[in-house]
Amino acid sequence: MKRTRHGLAAVLLCILTILGGCGTQSTAEDSSDTETVPSELTATASESAIDTASLFNDRDLAGTYDESEAVTIQLNGDSASCDSDSVVIDGSTVTITAEGVYLLSGALTDGQVIVNAADTDKVQLVLAGADITSSTSAAIYALEADKVFVTLAEGTENTLTNGGEYVAIDDNNIDAVIFAKTDLTLNGAGSLTINAQAGHGVVSKDELTITGGSYVITAASHGLSGKDSVAIADGTFTITSGKDGIHAENSDDLTLGALYIAGGSFTITAQGDAISAQGALQIDGGTFDLYTGKGSESVEMTNSDQLGQWGGDQRSRGSAPQAETAATGEDSISQKGIKGESAYAINGGTFAIDSADDCLHAGGVMTIVDGNFTLNSGDDAVHCDDALTILNGTFTIPYCYEGIEGLSITIDDGIFDITSHDDGLNAAGGTDSSGFGGFGGRQQDGFAASSDSFITINGGTFTIVSGGDCVDSNGALTINGGTLNLTCNGSGDTAIDCDGTYTNNGGDVTTNDGSENSLGQMGGGMGGRSGTGGQNGVEAPGEIRRSPGA
Repeated sequence: MKRTRHGLAAVLLCILTILGGCGTQSTAEDSSDTETVPSELTATASESAIDTASLFNDRDLAGTYDESEAVTIQLNGDSASCDSDSVVIDGSTVTITAEGVYLLSGALTDGQVIVNAADTDKVQLVLAGADITSSTSAAIYALEADKVFVTLAEGTENTLTNGGEYVAIDDNNIDAVIFAKTDLTLNGAGSLTINAQAGHGVVSKDELTITGGSYVITAASHGLSGKDSVAIADGTFTITSGKDGIHAENSDDLTLGALYIAGGSFTITAQGDAISAQGALQIDGGTFDLYTGKGSESVEMTNSDQLGQWGGDQRSRGSAPQAETAATGEDSISQKGIKGESAYAINGGTFAIDSADDCLHAGGVMTIVDGNFTLNSGDDAVHCDDALTILNGTFTIPYCYEGIEGLSITIDDGIFDITSHDDGLNAAGGTDSSGFGGFGGRQQDGFAASSDSFITINGGTFTIVSGGDCVDSNGALTINGGTLNLTCNGSGDTAIDCDGTYTNNGGDVTTNDGSENSLGQMGGGMGGRSGTGGQNGVEAPGEIRRSPGA
């Protein structure tokens, strides 16, 4: 069951297959849409065996325009002016009807820019000192086109605002400051402030692509949302959202809703998930400062004695929104740092996450190739419903319920400094009760009973201080290398706990309760514990093997 690097390539290529179907295809008619890989992505793709060529084309990445060929639209408060037949002006509503580049500057105090062109047209809106407010709808509404580009002119500051409600103007449910029924690309080297007093900041009902620019987004709901996919090559993002910060979901086709981030700087404060994908999720780089709900410390964690009295690993909640939601009988709110419901890969980046729920959460296979992680969680710092593989990285986890949890865990290398209220590492088969239970309003983490539950440690440096077991496998536990310094402070718990076979083939393991020494002395046979007290041996009966000379 050990996952190899070849297995990693297969997983990441699977992600590529899903993401590749979402990319814009080049056409002979428009050579500017030729797909390309920028130099900063090439190294990452090569290291990860991922071809990202279908995600960004030349025009997406360029973020430029020819001002001499642009149609100028001047915004004048409650009106606008333009001398092009492709632009229809009706009071404060500006409608663009044909392919081309349109340069917008000035202000609309209560108006709207609509793109209603042919479904083969590509329309580029260049914001060059534009300030557009719509009190009752989207400031920019891309109704019909093949693709719409919103380009931020270099050195300019731009603002788009919704006044707090959306009044229907057609059959579409417009609910964002920038609302596109088309593929949508945001690019350029300027800045954009989006104020969504109601609804979302930016929505594309197809593909949302962002390759540059500086964004400050305040939204009542999601900050950025793409139905088929969200792909971000670069940019600076400061997002405050009432729901998810960045959201990818297609409820009509569960194979879509992919999210890819190649780089950029992200500061997100979300009352939902900071970053969420229904489909495949992949991050190749970037800097992330993510905060969800009221943070990890809003979760009041009970001690081991209380857990035993309550009959399981239950936790009470403090003042976090989930507790309030649960008390009213409504659906609980997901407040995770980075969540993906399908294949999940992080190939690099710097992450500082403080979340009321899991920091990193995968509904499918999770692979972490590298990265620098500082994770504070009201639940699991890292959680995977399937096989979790960590090849390298630095993980500093000072506050969590459980540190790293998956159906199975394979760790090749890395530095891990974990302080956990319960288990430090936990491979859970059967029904694991580390999730919020009756006291917290959140469902328990559910694992189907499976022999696939195991922990394999091939290397790395681990410093784990736990209130539960430091390393807990509901199946086999194999240590092939690495240095483990384990301190268990839980009553009735041990530094090492496994329900299956324990094998140490050369790891340097130090425990504060004598667990490793007991295993070495026994050499095989039954564990030194039956699961009810004591501080030596293995918590549950199982075959114990220690290789000679280990």
